[in-house]
Amino acid sequence: MKFVDEATIEVVAGKGGNGVASFRREKFIPFGGPDGGDGGRGGSVYAVADRNINTLIDYRYARLHRAQGGEQGSGSDRYGAGGSDITLRMPVGTMVYDAETNELLFDLATNGQKVVLAAGGNGGLGNLHFKSSTNRAPRQFTHGRPGEQRKLRLELKVLADVGLLGMPNAGKSTLIRKLSNARPKVADYPFTTLHPNLGVVRTDAERSFVIADIPGLIEGASEGAGLGHQFLRHLSRTRLLLHLVDVAPMDPTVDPVHEARAIVEELRRYDPALYEKPRWLVLNKVDMVDDPQGLKEAFCLEFGWDGPVFCISALAGDGTQELAWAVQNWLDEQREAEQAFDEDRRFVEAQAPAPKPAPVRRRRPRRAPADGGDAGAQTPEDAPDTDGGDAGGEGGDGGGDGD
Repeated sequence: MKFVDEATIEVVAGKGGNGVASFRREKFIPFGGPDGGDGGRGGSVYAVADRNINTLIDYRYARLHRAQGGEQGSGSDRYGAGGSDITLRMPVGTMVYDAETNELLFDLATNGQKVVLAAGGNGGLGNLHFKSSTNRAPRQFTHGRPGEQRKLRLELKVLADVGLLGMPNAGKSTLIRKLSNARPKVADYPFTTLHPNLGVVRTDAERSFVIADIPGLIEGASEGAGLGHQFLRHLSRTRLLLHLVDVAPMDPTVDPVHEARAIVEELRRYDPALYEKPRWLVLNKVDMVDDPQGLKEAFCLEFGWDGPVFCISALAGDGTQELAWAVQNWLDEQREAEQAFDEDRRFVEAQAPAPKPAPVRRRRPRRAPADGGDAGAQTPEDAPDTDGGDAGGEGGDGGGDGD
């Protein structure tokens, strides 16, 4: 099947059905009243991520996707049938952009994720909704609303943990064949790989990671040389990049250090974020040199590299298993660090919403005395509490008045 990672489509949701103005006509029932039903809802266009699909070729030729419209309402309070929805299945990793504004609308990053590309229009209202005590025979009804219409650009970015980067014939396809069950084409001429290939590397019964192989880059790819750098976007979702360098090229005039610097420069020109991703250096075809350790030290010194570096032979399998274990351990550490960050209570509390302020209790207004006395006199609710001594003194004063 041909690999297609870009497509432009147009989605049109169904129009809602119109409402109807109708009246009940039945024997022995005069003035039956309105009984017009509502129109049906228009069909919507959905997109769902399916892990069993790995290309957008279905949308390269089928450009227009139109959902069914809703039916019109009818008398006897019968509603119109809703239009049928359309579900478009897309590969996991598809990004949906608005073709006119270039705005990212959806990112189908998980299997089974479902989004609405175009919502169907609501159905119109029948005259049954407009009856009232003053309008016993309404003749009003509303028309159905049109559905949404969009022109979308689909872009596929494969989901992988590790991406392979390098010149043509650097041994990327050979390495992915050695580490996984993927079987990309391998030949003795450049640009053998014409589309990305994915492979699952299983290092243990319960541990594995996904590796992606993209077509090779050459110097000037940002200006359209070779296959260009259009396939670099498939590495944007990876966690780690493996930069493969052929240290034993068939052409003796080729400088491996110059080619490695050209790849890094093309990476920087394409996307600074991709350039800043963690990157390991992998020296391939060391079985064809006499002193691999001396070559490693000389290459890193001239290239100015102080990061992780591995010497392998993808064809013979030398050093490939150690590389796979190192990548697996690094990925496990990254996942554990991310999980610890998410579970840290300090960050959870920082992200928690602020508590709502307590409601302010309003005081009730004072009541005026019923006997027309002083309006400023205290009511029983406002009178201050008195202790026992004050009560006794009041009682004594009362006795003295009696005398």
